[in-house]
Amino acid sequence: MRFLLLAVLALFVTASPAAAQAKKKPAPAAAKKAPARPAARPNWTATIVKTPEAGYRMGNPNAPLKLIEYGSRSCPTCGRFAADSKTLVTTYIASGRVSWEFRDYPVHAQDIAISMLGRCVPTSAYFRVLDGMFAEQQAFNGRVASISPERAEEIRNMPLSAQSRAYADALGYTPFMKRHGMTEAAMTACLSNRAVYDDLVKIAEGAEQMGVGGTPTFFLNGQPVNVVTWGRLEPLLKAGR
Repeated sequence: MRFLLLAVLALFVTASPAAAQAKKKPAPAAAKKAPARPAARPNWTATIVKTPEAGYRMGNPNAPLKLIEYGSRSCPTCGRFAADSKTLVTTYIASGRVSWEFRDYPVHAQDIAISMLGRCVPTSAYFRVLDGMFAEQQAFNGRVASISPERAEEIRNMPLSAQSRAYADALGYTPFMKRHGMTEAAMTACLSNRAVYDDLVKIAEGAEQMGVGGTPTFFLNGQPVNVVTWGRLEPLLKAGR
């Protein structure tokens, strides 16, 4: 904010004796400063970073409540949590009270492919793509049955990048990623990117050390919480536990 500084000039009378006896004119009053505008409130829902543990965190890095979720993008229970927990973002994260870190934890055959694709988007788009995958999860999972046993065996014997692309094509993730701005060339590069795959390995190794046995698994301020639904997790956030 720019402030205008006003200089006050003293007036001196040095003319005739009559003028000398004249009273000094009062100095003009200083202009009142405009009230300062309140500082802009941080947009914590747009504050998204990749963490050293290879997860992605949304929210205030100094939030008093730090939530970590180990989740699978094809896990139905994770999908139900995502559908039920919209106020996690709009209320708890937006206020700066809670931060949420999602760590991709593959549990189904297609999870490596879709986790890699979901991690090859710009950091700012990570949670938007994650939410989109959960929103269409039922349709994606429904296509698994359309893969014949013979084709499934063929896919399993492919190199990792080809295997991942086969799952993405068969289950409908390829057009989904195109709708989110990813080109064919970008998908091919992503699914053969060793660094992206190594991040999933890093998460899996960390999960093993933390005793993660399935998805979703939640930690609040570093402590495991034995809940898998938003209905049971939200009271813990309200209580500040």
